[in-house]
Amino acid sequence: MPMRLGQEIQKLLHAKASLMQYQQSLRNLYRTLGFLVGLFVGLFVCLAQQTAWSEESVATRPNIVLIVSDDQAWTDYGFMGHPHLKTPHLDRLAADSLTFRRGYVPSSLCCPSLATILTGRYPHDHKITSNDPPTVPGLSGKALQESEAFRSGRDRMNQHMKAVATLPGVLKDHGYLTLQTGKFWQGHYSHGGFTHGMTRGDRHGDDGLQIGRKTLQPIEEFIDMATEQKNPWMVWYAPMLPHDPHNPPKKYLDRTKPLTSSDTIAKYWANVEWFDQTVGDLLGMLESKGLEKDTLVVYVTDNGWIQDPVQSRYAAKSKQSPYEGGVRTPIMLRWPGKISAQDSSDFAHSIDLMPTVLKAIGIPSPKDLPGIDLLDTEARASRKIVFGECFTHNANNLDVPKENLRWRWAIRENWKLIVPNPSIEKDGVVELYDLAADPQEELNLATTHPKVAQELAVAIDQWWPECSPSH
Repeated sequence: MPMRLGQEIQKLLHAKASLMQYQQSLRNLYRTLGFLVGLFVGLFVCLAQQTAWSEESVATRPNIVLIVSDDQAWTDYGFMGHPHLKTPHLDRLAADSLTFRRGYVPSSLCCPSLATILTGRYPHDHKITSNDPPTVPGLSGKALQESEAFRSGRDRMNQHMKAVATLPGVLKDHGYLTLQTGKFWQGHYSHGGFTHGMTRGDRHGDDGLQIGRKTLQPIEEFIDMATEQKNPWMVWYAPMLPHDPHNPPKKYLDRTKPLTSSDTIAKYWANVEWFDQTVGDLLGMLESKGLEKDTLVVYVTDNGWIQDPVQSRYAAKSKQSPYEGGVRTPIMLRWPGKISAQDSSDFAHSIDLMPTVLKAIGIPSPKDLPGIDLLDTEARASRKIVFGECFTHNANNLDVPKENLRWRWAIRENWKLIVPNPSIEKDGVVELYDLAADPQEELNLATTHPKVAQELAVAIDQWWPECSPSH
């Protein structure tokens, strides 16, 4: 009997201990649930605050219009002193802008230059160095472009674009709607980070090439849509103008034809004036919608052009060359009430456009971009030299930029050095020009000013070491 009573007592004590453990477990569970509820409430509040901040920022950010002229000489504007051309709309834009008359693009080919404008990187960095993939023996024209090798090469170039941040892509991540129109070489517009676009995969434009030449309606419809949705927006306006075909409307050719004995020059000039009118129409659209003061307008040319007076092609020392006629362009920034209108003698470069735009609208730039903020006067003053590089029209190697290199160049003050790649430019020589005394780059001073040439050559090798002779 005493033994049985002891067993019952042990059972009761065990049950009590189990009950106490259960109660402690419940208390721990309640504490955990309370902590999680508090955590979720706090997180919800933080997210709500962050969303409200983001929406407020998006609502106050400006719209952006990026105008890219196609194959136009840096001299071919009224405001740049051309004796015959009339470009009243571009002249007005220059008068209302922070205008850099010594602007540069790194490359004098359309595709790599446009990729630099979009990414803020040099071609040897974003790796889109050429207009097209390697050639295929025995194929040319349409047969080449439809070949599997060419298509595969173009896909590889598109992958290079998708591998780096782009201005439209960064803007998209911060609430912008972005529209691609005109020239775009990297396949579908989404490869460049655009939310909307006209190019779906053609070599450099398909439907996008109609913009400016035929209509601006897709731009107006996009602006109206974005405005109705209360989204800030960006428009990439890169019409195939004044790029050939030089087939301007009759009214423009009637004005330029009496000004020159060259048919080809008259047609090119008429295309320039036609392009100017489309810029006027686009800027007028902003004014009519009350958007002028809320829009940052940026202007640059993809590369230069000097018209051959006899043939329907570019002349020497222009497109596809490292000379001023190929790589120099005015660069303009207009934002009424935010950016003071003035002429600047400082260097500007297309690598600067992405960091400048993002800084102006309060969005962080990718940290490794090589360009500067053009609105920062100290940064402009501290930059003493600009660089560039020109490559083969068709790449030799889509993944190794130096295998496509023809020339590297640098400008410091008025001194310009051009260094050929002996692997491709086998007859090339080092060239040094005083741009102030010799703007046409006709008198090579490399042998008479060896110290200047050596200093600039060292700077070029430090800028892109992989191509230095010692590498």
